Amino acid sequence: MKNLEIERKYLVHTPPENLDSYPYHEIEQGYLCTDPVVRIRRQDETYWLTYKSKGLMVREEYNLPLTKESYLHLQGKIDGCLIRKRRYLIPCAPYTIELDIFSSPQKGLMLAEVEFPTEEDALSFQAPAWFQEDVTNSSAYHNSSLSRTSLS
Repeated sequence: MKNLEIERKYLVHTPPENLDSYPYHEIEQGYLCTDPVVRIRRQDETYWLTYKSKGLMVREEYNLPLTKESYLHLQGKIDGCLIRKRRYLIPCAPYTIELDIFSSPQKGLMLAEVEFPTEEDALSFQAPAWFQEDVTNSSAYHNSSLSRTSLS
């Protein structure tokens, strides 16, 4: 499935107080290649192979379903570290904030992502007060980059 991904990304130092009241997914993902980006992901019990084009705020994304067996086979072939994180889904009308709290390899890192239907919507977005630095235009905060580094 092809998709145009338009998203902004922010560092978060303190999550909302009522974080446990929101639904979440357990995610692990690894990168078979980072240029171009080819990723495998397990989200709960669903498995995907994803291709992402170059870009920062706007990128093409293709998602293909995988079986658990295929995912496990490919997991042994990843470059860098396997990323593990919990993704909370927080409403922010008319959008949904995806708050990722990393457990590996960047334990404690928190990144909030918001996806938009248009670039204009993304550029006019007013971030909630609990968001910190806008890192949308920093490729250092792409998960493919984070899989190759760890926090000191």
